[in-house]
Amino acid sequence: MSHGGDLGAARALFPHAPEPFVDLSTGVNPHPYPIADLVREDFAHLPEPAALERLTQLAAAYYGAPSADNVVAAPGSQVLMALIADRIPRGRAAILRPTYAEHARVAAFAGHEVETVWTLAELCGASLAVVVNPNNPDGRLAAKDDLLSLAAHQKAQGGVLVVDEAFMDVGPYGETMSDSVEEVPVAVLRSFGKFFGLAGMRLSFAVTGRELACHLRARLGPWPVSGPALAIGAAALADRAWIDSTRIDLRAASKRLEALLRKANLEPVGKTDLFCLVRSRHAQEMFKRLGEAGVFVRRFDGNEQLLRFGLPGTETEWRRLRDALATPS
Repeated sequence: MSHGGDLGAARALFPHAPEPFVDLSTGVNPHPYPIADLVREDFAHLPEPAALERLTQLAAAYYGAPSADNVVAAPGSQVLMALIADRIPRGRAAILRPTYAEHARVAAFAGHEVETVWTLAELCGASLAVVVNPNNPDGRLAAKDDLLSLAAHQKAQGGVLVVDEAFMDVGPYGETMSDSVEEVPVAVLRSFGKFFGLAGMRLSFAVTGRELACHLRARLGPWPVSGPALAIGAAALADRAWIDSTRIDLRAASKRLEALLRKANLEPVGKTDLFCLVRSRHAQEMFKRLGEAGVFVRRFDGNEQLLRFGLPGTETEWRRLRDALATPS
């Protein structure tokens, strides 16, 4: 499954659609964390080690890591996944499907023999096992106890489990694997941009055992993320009032989206509070109808009956989606 958010592709597909597009092809919070005025020093000087240390301390507290020593900041999860895949001895990489395609691409580029599988049991014995939890695009949630059991098996076999928790900010807090990274060989990937609505900042974290964390920090060097990312990330991760209220708001918006899609006879088959996956025999016709109305959603090459909808951000966008869904074919 490829990325959403490619409005260049949307315009090429639907050149006569009204602008601006309502981009529902991503799972990014449409109400981003409010960015305060940035000081010139954030851009003019190299990031300070103390600022990076503060960010990782706040991330450790927010994600539930044992300590800041277990947290590594990076400009995107793909960078971290690539470094982890390169660190693991070449062998079988197994990825729980259906999910985001980038992990398979990165593992293959690192020299692993990549296999996509349907069950957690099939991940056992892989040098590199990958689970996206909650899953993208269907919101499937693997139980923490099952993942701990899998990670223990990985430890016995000399393998590593990577759990991509990009959408765990809107998932159940108790299901994160971040508090277990010193017990079993697991690397948890956390994406800052989705929940905080700032995907363009390219800020992510790996939460993992101290040895792997030390290796990742050494590979990334002394300035792994920009000064503005350090400042904004620290402010957002410390803002518990905004975090708590945003979780409530996203839950309400998710319910509103699901009701709207059901009214249009689209069957929800999976979701998180940042997106909803639906099935329809007429999905391709719906994709075209929405696109021509300037509403861009995610479709899937592997299953032509599926569409994924992100959350509209304004009442105007909600109305445009409602009207496009109601327009007869």
